[in-house]
Amino acid sequence: MIDIATAILAIKSDAQVSITSEDFDKIIWHDDNPTNITKEDIETKQTELQAEYDAKQYSRDREKEYPSIADQLDDIYHNGIDAWKATIKVTKDKYPK
Repeated sequence: MIDIATAILAIKSDAQVSITSEDFDKIIWHDDNPTNITKEDIETKQTELQAEYDAKQYSRDREKEYPSIADQLDDIYHNGIDAWKATIKVTKDKYPK
């Protein structure tokens, strides 16, 4: 789950707050919350950011399985672009967008 601080900073990047726990009542606003960010605003932003994060799971999964850049370049050098594409396609097909 996206934490409160991340959500607040996504709403207002220069917000000045201290957060001692994930309890909305424990937020300490050092700039007097000039934009009047509400609990509902924060929860909505947390949900939005979590959805964005979840939607990119395929990318994180692919990154773990792709060969290193050095190995990919070596593959291209020795086997050509088409062979490299075939190698990469296996991972892309395993974790589709």
